Amino acid sequence: MRLLQEYAAWETLHRQERDAANEQERQLREGQGRQQELMRRLMGLKAVGARTAWILVMELFSWRAIKNGKELGSLVGLTPVPYDSGKSQREQGISKAGNRHVRCLMVELAWMWLRCQPDSALSQWYERRFGAGNKRARKVGIVALARKLLIALWRLVEHGELPEGAQEKDWRLNVSSTARRHARQAAAAV
Repeated sequence: MRLLQEYAAWETLHRQERDAANEQERQLREGQGRQQELMRRLMGLKAVGARTAWILVMELFSWRAIKNGKELGSLVGLTPVPYDSGKSQREQGISKAGNRHVRCLMVELAWMWLRCQPDSALSQWYERRFGAGNKRARKVGIVALARKLLIALWRLVEHGELPEGAQEKDWRLNVSSTARRHARQAAAAV
């Protein structure tokens, strides 16, 4: 009995998530607002999908005028925290004081960027600087790449500057392929 209740609750949540995803995709396809235009611009890059673009625009780029990369990094918590006490000076890591959700998303996007955009200047920088290092160095490097990538995406959204060496794609492919996947999942659940 309890298992059936749990399954019914899961099924309801899954249907709600699917409906929300379909509504987002409909807005991406048909919407004419500034937010949808920003999302489409981001989705025009390989490695950036519909959900990533949606979150970045709705939680970061569309509601605030960002002045520079330092401010942007602070909003997400990807800025270094220096320790300076008398003769001792060192870095303590990133601040983690900003939007945790976007920060985690950017770290995941940085890994995806390395995979989908290996010829971009950002990927080349990462490989030169951290590629030959140990596991810890690569993890530190991916956070640095996430900050640089966030700034590059902000420049794309605000000024139309494509990240150097980045490959583009048709944003419509993201929306339609996700819609097909959801349709297949819905058919399989029946």
